Amino acid sequence: MSTLAATGSTSVGPQQDAAWWRQAVVYQIYPRSFSDSNGDGIGDLRGITGKVGYLRELGVDAVWLSPFYPSALADGGYDVDDYRAVDPRIGTLEEFDDLCAALHGAGIRLVVDIVPNHTSNRHVWFQEALASPPGSRARERYIFRPGRGELPPSDWTSIFGGPAWEPVGDGEWYLHLFAPEQPDLNWADDEVRREFLTTLRFWADRGVDGFRIDVAHALAKDLTEPLASQADLDADIWGGAHPLQDRDEVHDIYREWRRLFDEYDPPRTAVAEAWVPAHRRSRYASPDGLGQAFNFDLLEAGWDATAFSAIIDKNLALARESGASSTWVLSNHDVVRHATRYALPEGTDLNAWLLHDGAEPHPDEERGRRRARAATLLTLALPGSAYLYQGEELGLPEVADLPADALQDPTFLRSSGAQKGRDGCRVPLPWATDGPTLGFGDQRAHLPVPADFGRFAVETQAADEGSTLSFYRRALAERRRLQTDESLEWLTPATPGVVAFTRPGGWMSVTNFGSSPVPMPAGRVVVSSSPLDTHEVPAETTVWLQRDH
Repeated sequence: MSTLAATGSTSVGPQQDAAWWRQAVVYQIYPRSFSDSNGDGIGDLRGITGKVGYLRELGVDAVWLSPFYPSALADGGYDVDDYRAVDPRIGTLEEFDDLCAALHGAGIRLVVDIVPNHTSNRHVWFQEALASPPGSRARERYIFRPGRGELPPSDWTSIFGGPAWEPVGDGEWYLHLFAPEQPDLNWADDEVRREFLTTLRFWADRGVDGFRIDVAHALAKDLTEPLASQADLDADIWGGAHPLQDRDEVHDIYREWRRLFDEYDPPRTAVAEAWVPAHRRSRYASPDGLGQAFNFDLLEAGWDATAFSAIIDKNLALARESGASSTWVLSNHDVVRHATRYALPEGTDLNAWLLHDGAEPHPDEERGRRRARAATLLTLALPGSAYLYQGEELGLPEVADLPADALQDPTFLRSSGAQKGRDGCRVPLPWATDGPTLGFGDQRAHLPVPADFGRFAVETQAADEGSTLSFYRRALAERRRLQTDESLEWLTPATPGVVAFTRPGGWMSVTNFGSSPVPMPAGRVVVSSSPLDTHEVPAETTVWLQRDH
């Protein structure tokens, strides 16, 4: 192998507290499906606190909590009734404080989800708006418009299917880009902006270290009449002036948030969920904005060495441009788990596969798990932060055959079953090899846990050195030991289908995307995603090597 080029962001040296996020491993917890301490079928804060030892042993740097606020669960908790409270089914503010203290005591930071594009329709503000007449102050906090006779103000469709406008019975309609239970806020309103600053300060004062910003690209909107048509919205002609998405003025909001974050020592962090073109992502990650933005490119990529290399190169360049570090994500609460995606033939229509209950085509589970481990080890070797989703450390597959009467996702409900939705990646974690919920809770779970999940249980894997859980623990421990400057140097492999690079400190990562073994470079093996029988890198495997000095 020969040196090709150097890339990556400028060295930041040993991490200080203020820069902890730059190369952190962040573990996403979907609270309702993590651990149920009281047997009511819903995961809760006490359940998470009881597993802090597990998280510490896993080796993560931070936990990101998906919404735990009061909610009717019209969208899995992303329909928020009260931004400064805990859903009673999940816990109390005191239990939140206990969790925060337990995580900090274990050296783990805490990031919470903020959902600023919309409230729930049960929020006190929205209830006040419904009880107030058109033109009232209460309605200015949301986006109300008169209809066109019996028709909505425009032909816009919501992301979850169906119209994006809902009538309220007095001639006006309100905008909801998602479900009708999620009315969009009007971010041109000063009271809305002040309210969220108060919310951010509320959680930061309680010890929260950072925030994940849901739908960060959609807050600023231009609803100047005449409203654009849906066809106009779908046209890729806007470049920062789209009426509803990725408008340039959204960054005025985040500059205001950054000033608040920087009042704390260390400054609070934030990461944007911004589904925008790659060249515009860096604006959300700027130092005077949120500071970091999710990069979903690998999550959307197939199993292909060329694609992975190009995505890595592009996103390291974007990180340099913004002054942030890149983020690497393979799974989360919104997508089919990557152990399953990699088990299916390239080009599989995932929704059609889900609608067939995962039976057609049949996934190659062993291959999927092997590729998932290899992809994970590759991403953990990269400069930047890695975001893991609960259960991926167990190698959990997607649960594709949930019965229709168990499904909760509004995507399924509002599409009349044409889209199966995201419940299959939100099934509760298996902690024990047997029992009605495999250790998640006492007797029941809000989504059914497959009986065969016992083979993935923490109890099963913890004692097995060859398990996926043991692999994750080794990989995260070695990453922490090896991680230094935010740079890498590409190596030119002798064999096509190999992605290889070195990192400062004399270690390298080699991933064989091919179907046959390839020669292994010289060096001591630090960790491998698959067993090694010879001095070769097996098919669909990543190996980290330490070079002798």
